[in-house]
Amino acid sequence: MSKAEQVVQLEPSTELRFRGPFTEVVTSTLKITNPTQKRVCFKVKTTAPKRYCVRPNSGIIEGNGFVEVAVMLQPFEYDPKEKAKHKFMVQTMFAPETFTDQESLWKDAEPNSLMDSKLKCVFEMPSDAPATTPVENSDTSTKETPQAGKTSYGKSEPSASPEPSSASGNPVRSPTVQHVRNSSSPEQFSDTLKTPQPKEDKNDNEELVKLRQENVRLAEESLRLRKNLANQETKVPPVQMYRAPPRTDNSMVVGLPILYVVLALLLGVIVGKFIL
Repeated sequence: MSKAEQVVQLEPSTELRFRGPFTEVVTSTLKITNPTQKRVCFKVKTTAPKRYCVRPNSGIIEGNGFVEVAVMLQPFEYDPKEKAKHKFMVQTMFAPETFTDQESLWKDAEPNSLMDSKLKCVFEMPSDAPATTPVENSDTSTKETPQAGKTSYGKSEPSASPEPSSASGNPVRSPTVQHVRNSSSPEQFSDTLKTPQPKEDKNDNEELVKLRQENVRLAEESLRLRKNLANQETKVPPVQMYRAPPRTDNSMVVGLPILYVVLALLLGVIVGKFIL
């Protein structure tokens, strides 16, 4: 059964280029355009799902619309002698009028309704970027031979193996590109990740050990401070109770002058009666 022809347009159309250095995340943008009037579902797959994350990795493109996909290569140790054989596949199909779950839609889709386009990954360093592009193009033209619309990819040959020959019979020598031997086993594409994976760090174990040692040291310091505080509390003399001085009765002090005044008045009244 023949496969449906791809309706979306990819930019770039054949390869995704990632420019080093690869000590940080390197992003390559893929533009997917839908030139038709119908809605198109898309999904991005790769042969190396642990090395890349894609945002968005799936979705729907409206008629005459487009979407830009960010393909993020995770940090790794770059070896100029080893060329990437990673591939990406953009799989599409026309969206039905009504559906609820896009995941189940892909799962139940008919094989003849699926359309796909494949792209290869190219790694470039700032120093060897000019030499990498023409060499890889010539190498691809001499070794990738379409067979019934499909291309097979195999393992890379070691540097000591015999070099393949071109159509003229002369050996093709390329010190910067490893040659690919055709194989009957097709590449395996897997769904890509939407969020980046954490960067692998060789010093993670050392940092973990340092943190544990720091926690132990802090615990010992806290215990020592508690013991010192307990010892100081035992040496402090007991607190003596404060005794306030006896309180004087202000009412008695205030009442004495009043008593004198009353007696003086009474005495004045008595003396006045005798005089009168």
